[in-house]
Amino acid sequence: MELIRLLPDIYDNNETMQLLQGILSQEVTTLDAGMYHTIDQCYVGSSSEDGTLSRYERLLGISPDTSKSERYRKERIKAKIFGAGTTTASLIHHIAESYTNAAVELTEQFADYTVTVKFVGTSGIPGNIADIKESIEEAIPAHLKVLYEYIFNTYGSVGTFTHAELAAYSHYKIRNGHLKNRIQELQRYQYVELSQLTHFQISKGELPNNGN
Repeated sequence: MELIRLLPDIYDNNETMQLLQGILSQEVTTLDAGMYHTIDQCYVGSSSEDGTLSRYERLLGISPDTSKSERYRKERIKAKIFGAGTTTASLIHHIAESYTNAAVELTEQFADYTVTVKFVGTSGIPGNIADIKESIEEAIPAHLKVLYEYIFNTYGSVGTFTHAELAAYSHYKIRNGHLKNRIQELQRYQYVELSQLTHFQISKGELPNNGN
C-alpha cells in the first residue's frame, strides 16, 4: 500500500513527506500481511507449519510429523476432528474421502457387524491407506469391523492400448490406474459410436472425428 497516494497532490514533491510515507507504507504492508496470516491460522485448511498446524496436532493428540506434507497433516487433523463424538456412516465416509480426495462408497452389513469402504474414485490402493485405516479405527466402535475394497485396472479397461503404448508403464502403474487419459478419451464417446469401429481401429486411436 502506498500511503502517499492518499494525501493531497501538494505533497508529491515533498521529499520529507515522501520518505515518511514510504516508511509507514512498509509497516502497514507488513501489518496487513501479518493480519491475514493470523486469520489463516484460525482454520485448519489454511494453517501452516510456521503457524498453528503443529498446535492443532498436539491439541488432538497427534504427533507432529514434519516429514509428511502439510496437506496430509491437515487432512489427518480434519479426520480427527470429525471423528469426535458419535460415529455415523457419513462420518466414516467423510474420513475416507478426506484422505483420498476421491469418491468412496460405504456399505453397512448390520448382521455381520461389518462396514465396507470401497474406493471407487481412484484405482489401486491409496498410498496413505495405513493412515486412513488408523483414523477410521479410532472413530469406529470396537464391535464393528471395517473391510476395504479397491478397484484395479483389468484387461478389459486397458484393452484399447497397444503393446507399444503399455510398454511405457510398469505392471504396477497399469494395475493401479495410471492410464486414465486414454480411458477418459474413450468415455467421451457413446457405445453406438464405438460399436461402428473394430477393436483394431480403437487400439490404433482411430476414434470418431479424431483430430478433425
